[in-house]
Amino acid sequence: MISNFSEVPLLIVVLVVFVWLGTITFLLTKVLKTFGHLTKGVDNKDLKQILEELLGEVKKEKEVSTELEKKLESLRLDGLNHTQKIGFIRYNPFSETGGNQSFALAILDGKDSGFVITSLHSREATRVFAKPVKEGKEAGFEFSKEEISAIVEAKKGKSSRN
Repeated sequence: MISNFSEVPLLIVVLVVFVWLGTITFLLTKVLKTFGHLTKGVDNKDLKQILEELLGEVKKEKEVSTELEKKLESLRLDGLNHTQKIGFIRYNPFSETGGNQSFALAILDGKDSGFVITSLHSREATRVFAKPVKEGKEAGFEFSKEEISAIVEAKKGKSSRN
């Protein structure tokens, strides 16, 4: 045992030094392990060279990523001009005869522009009409209620068959 109290502070100092050395040894081991992973498979290169190569590769990847983002945005904007929405309504314009042989078909792009095709079927003839749609509204021709229903269905992104 300890014979006098003057040795207690010395013992505490020695204990603190050993804990400190253990902590430093643990941290140094972690750093060396990380350094070993960074330099794995690399011969005769210093850390500065390796980091410069890694930074160069990161810069190239960032440029590629930026270019891909630009292309993706271009495709997204271009996609707005392609057919994206279809609305289809069948109906009977002559309530006293026939069935639901007539229809209105709305075909719209991402900006709700496109056209409506309407077919009116009767016993004597079938007539087909096409009307332009500009941003979901009439563009020169008045729409029938069935054509409006087909446009509404197209805007919802659903196709309805009555």
